[in-house]
Amino acid sequence: MIFYFTGTGNTGWLANELAAATGERLVAIGAAMQHGDVHYRLEANCERVGFCFPVHGWRPPFIVRDFVRRLELQGYDESRNFTYAFATCGDDVGLTLDYLCDDLQQAGLALHSVFSVIMPETYNFPIIDQIDKPDVARRKLADASDRVQQLLPFIVDRCRGERHINASRWPHINSRLLGGYFLRHWVTDAKFSVDADACLRCGLCERVCPVGNIACPSGQVPQWLHNGLCTTCFSCYHHCPAHAIDFAGRTRGKRQYYYKKSVVEKG
Repeated sequence: MIFYFTGTGNTGWLANELAAATGERLVAIGAAMQHGDVHYRLEANCERVGFCFPVHGWRPPFIVRDFVRRLELQGYDESRNFTYAFATCGDDVGLTLDYLCDDLQQAGLALHSVFSVIMPETYNFPIIDQIDKPDVARRKLADASDRVQQLLPFIVDRCRGERHINASRWPHINSRLLGGYFLRHWVTDAKFSVDADACLRCGLCERVCPVGNIACPSGQVPQWLHNGLCTTCFSCYHHCPAHAIDFAGRTRGKRQYYYKKSVVEKG
C-alpha cells in the first residue's frame, strides 16, 4: 500500500513509479482526508507500506502529518511489513523524514528506510521567484527518473536501514525555524485571489485541487471553500491557463510548472 499526496504532479509521478515496481495499491491522502478515511487493512502479511509526499517548508505537508497521526492500519506487523518514505523536494529535505518518523511512531508504525529525490521546484514563494526555468526543470526531471530507478530495488527488495536523502546543511534552522514560519504565515487559502477579467471560468483549478478546496460554479470565478485542508501546493496557480490566480498579491506573471509526462519522455 502506498499513501501519497501530490499537488502539481511530481509526487504523483513518483507514486505511480513505486506502484508499478511493487504492484501495490495507491491511496491518495488528499481524497482520504476529505472523506475522513483513516482506516485501512493490509491485504498480505508481507505488504509494503509506503508514504510518498513533497517537502513543504522542509517538513512533510501538514495534511500528511495529520493523516499519519490518525491512521489505523489493520494487519500491520513491524517485523513483517516493510515501511518506507519517499519524499520529493526542490532542493533538500531538512528534518522532514525525522518529523514523519515521529508521527508514524504515534500511529504505532515503524519507519525502516527513507529516500528522497530532487524534482522541479513548485513552491511560488511570494518574495522570491523559485520556480525553475524550463531547461532546469527538464534536467531535474531526467535526473530524477535516473535516481528513482536506482533506488527502486531497495524498496522492491524491502531493504531496511537505507537512508538515501538529499540532506540539508542547516536542517534544524530550515525545518524548525523557517519551516515553522512557513506553516504559520503562508499555509492558507486566504491569500489566493482571482483576476475576474482574465479568468476563463474553465473549472480547471477545481479539478486539480488535491483537497477539494475550490468550487467553480458555472459561469463564475473560482471560490476557495476554506475547508481547512489547503496546503498552498499551488496546483491551482500552476495549472491556470490564463494565469488569473494570484497569491498574496505577488505571484502574477511568475513562472508556472506542473508535471507533464511528455517532458520526461522527450528528455
